[in-house]
Amino acid sequence: MSKYTDIIMKNAATILKSIDLSELEEKTILLTGASGLLGVHFLACLKLARDRMNKPFKIISVVNRDPLPYVRELLDYQEAEIIQGDLTDIDFCRNLPQADYIIHTASYGQPIRFMENPLKTLKLNTLATYILFEKLLPEGKFLFISTSELYIGLSNPPYKETEIGTTNTNHPRACYIESKRCGEAIVNVYREKGVNAKSVRLASTYGPGTRQDDKRVISSFIQKAFRSEIKLMDQGKAVRAYCYVTDAVEIMWKILLEGTEPIYNVGGVFKNTIAELALTTGTLMNVPVVFPDTPCEVQGSPEEAWLDMTKVQKEFGKTEYVTLEDGLLQTIEWYSLLQNTNI
Repeated sequence: MSKYTDIIMKNAATILKSIDLSELEEKTILLTGASGLLGVHFLACLKLARDRMNKPFKIISVVNRDPLPYVRELLDYQEAEIIQGDLTDIDFCRNLPQADYIIHTASYGQPIRFMENPLKTLKLNTLATYILFEKLLPEGKFLFISTSELYIGLSNPPYKETEIGTTNTNHPRACYIESKRCGEAIVNVYREKGVNAKSVRLASTYGPGTRQDDKRVISSFIQKAFRSEIKLMDQGKAVRAYCYVTDAVEIMWKILLEGTEPIYNVGGVFKNTIAELALTTGTLMNVPVVFPDTPCEVQGSPEEAWLDMTKVQKEFGKTEYVTLEDGLLQTIEWYSLLQNTNI
């Protein structure tokens, strides 16, 4: 097992301390976005859980790009299958096999990526979601990964699941926000038909499992630190509550298997400004943090993005979260392995 896989498997062991996946025995699980940050942690949980079961399940992993070596290591057992293709291609979607559980994580989660690919972003969250429901077997369960960006425009954080943002369809991030909103609507229509389907509004999740070209803030800061300093684009006043990937995936497993509500927030509980995040990263990596004299505007980025996690706390008893410092150390270790590689 590679060092990359070992890090992710250790995270999976942490997640499974509070998750029982026994109901997956003899079932088929279809996971989109299987090579992404969330996907690899779902795969690692399944690989560990498989060894504890009397009757194996089947996992179908859908990826867009050629799977990296550590992804293949997470799928190195007989019941695992990798299908590579473009979920925005209708024919590809319609040829996917049926499954008892579908976890739809595939999306352009990085602002730079979804703003560069608006049409594919729209299709991934709407058309692909609709077709995937056609692949769900009777009595199956469906999990759609939505986004906290649906709250953009509100000014009273922490945001509750009963609230919604105020952005218009010409917003710079409209392709992402509106398609996620539509994806949730598709989920809710199927719920009305009796399907066990839920949406999660995910916020600011980070950790090992991202590629070297990942452009999200934490990844960007760590990569800049390896090059000598962390230089911000603005003064870093925006507020976030970052959620380490083990906490996010633990909550999402509970929502998929036990959740009764249509929509759940999934995010962190420790608030930090972007400036504080940069300074903490700089301290951990022993590099300077530089603030610009002339700030560069980040298009459409919300000033505050932190969520009300009361529903998750009450329904699942989730109160313990990985601290930012501990999560950053794990993520820095991951990126230190990526140095001088093509991953």
